[in-house]
Amino acid sequence: MPDQRRGLLLGFSAYLIWGAFPLYWPLLDPSGPVEILAHRIVWSLLVMGVLLLALRRTAALRAVLRERRTAALLGVAAVTITINWGTYIYGVNSDRVVETSLGYFINPLVTVLLGVLVLGERLRRPQWVALTIGFVAVVVLTVDYGRPPVIALVLAFSFGTYGLAKKSADVGAIESLTFETAVIAPFALGYLVWLGAAGEGHFLGEGAGHVALLVASGVVTAVPLLCFGAAATRVSMTTLGLLQYLTPTLQFALGVTLLGEHMPPGRWVGFALVWLALAIFTAEALRHHRRQLALAAECTALWEDRAGRPRTTAAGCTPPPYEAIGGDPRRVARAGRTRCGGTPAGGRRRAGLRARPRARAVGRARGRRPRPRGRGCR
Repeated sequence: MPDQRRGLLLGFSAYLIWGAFPLYWPLLDPSGPVEILAHRIVWSLLVMGVLLLALRRTAALRAVLRERRTAALLGVAAVTITINWGTYIYGVNSDRVVETSLGYFINPLVTVLLGVLVLGERLRRPQWVALTIGFVAVVVLTVDYGRPPVIALVLAFSFGTYGLAKKSADVGAIESLTFETAVIAPFALGYLVWLGAAGEGHFLGEGAGHVALLVASGVVTAVPLLCFGAAATRVSMTTLGLLQYLTPTLQFALGVTLLGEHMPPGRWVGFALVWLALAIFTAEALRHHRRQLALAAECTALWEDRAGRPRTTAAGCTPPPYEAIGGDPRRVARAGRTRCGGTPAGGRRRAGLRARPRARAVGRARGRRPRPRGRGCR
């Protein structure tokens, strides 16, 4: 099986397992949401510890422990993912599966909003339109529910903050989750011990099947994570970004059909607005991604000579470091035109350089006339 097809299958499996979680957590009754959460943390730590040893990633975990900033960011991630897990388990076991799906539907919009508020990122106009429609959808759903959709908002903002912390920490998935569960596990284990001492625990009082299901919570946490990690190395992030909508779609379908949750007309309107916002957001993201790929191809053409060698080997044409100008392909292209004699007529001609056909094809696709061969980039 080709790597790309295997990656697609692994990514699909990861999001399919996450989407089926509403069928799993109710099986753990009569354990309450907090008890289920505590078991999930403890058994996840055990499973991740075994994986860490089996894959020989202990050195990477020790490196994380030596970096205070990284450890602090993962500490924030540990708190936010605990809130996220607990809220989701509570929502599912309280017959609010549709509302939990809403949280993961609006999560991409919340992530973009956090990028603006925390990282100072600038949004393009379609992204602002999508955010505005998403805000209107939340208002409509608030009116329909008679209260704000608290579960959905907590899920969206906690997972968005978790993703922001993980991105800033830049640590592998296995080391990261091992560290996060290790931070929270002492509190979870202490709660389980206290619960058992008070006679309120359900770990050993409901039979072997209940014990197996609680222990398996660690496995069902680790398996989709491993599938996702394997998929991320085989398929593009654009593909994974589209696959992420599979999880809330499955949760919504399960809530409306199998679990029989009521959907009045106002709620349908609210969800329709959310889906419209996501359609605008996704279409704009795909268009921007294609544009960046075209610009990157143009930049590559600008920095290569006739033989396909990098222009660093050509006289008088030294490209600036990609990171030094912010990693923006447009700025790379502008720098290439300036440094390779684009302003003085014939500068590129003296260096014996020319643009490759790909750059001209990009220009024609955008309606620009190709440069004359007698001047500039030949």
